[in-house]
Amino acid sequence: MKKALLIASVLFIAVISTACINNIAVQELNNKAAEYMQKGDYESAINRLQASIDLDSTMYETYYNLGIAATNAKKYDMAIEAFEDGMKINPDYTGFYYSLAIAQSEKADEILENEDISFEDRKSAVKTKQEAMSNLKKYLNIEQNAEDADEIKELISEIETFINESAKFDINTTK
Repeated sequence: MKKALLIASVLFIAVISTACINNIAVQELNNKAAEYMQKGDYESAINRLQASIDLDSTMYETYYNLGIAATNAKKYDMAIEAFEDGMKINPDYTGFYYSLAIAQSEKADEILENEDISFEDRKSAVKTKQEAMSNLKKYLNIEQNAEDADEIKELISEIETFINESAKFDINTTK
């Protein structure tokens, strides 16, 4: 009986020690990623944040930071995925909605910059802009006293104008 208790105690201590070491490693990776982001080295930040998620995939802050780094690196699909994964952990964190909308909007803008854009790509960009607008509205709905509410309402208005103009374009090109 004593031997079983001793083995259980050793295993418990080993698990706790591993968890503590893991938390320290995650924090160190996140701190290093923040340093890289401040220097504008988004690729290195992305690498550190992905390694952090590999060690602990329960920290929504890491997904948020990964999304920010990926947006800055113009890796919009990665950013969108990171924000959406983080939202699954903490859907009440309003920063996800705003930042996701920015990544979606910038992705759509990048698609639209192509001079030889296909009709399907244009439709995809419009859909992505609609998703961005929806996320901005969610942000304002949750963050009712947002200091940047006027700026966000202006951005929503710009997106609505774009969508309306695109609808006219689509009608004229499909006839």
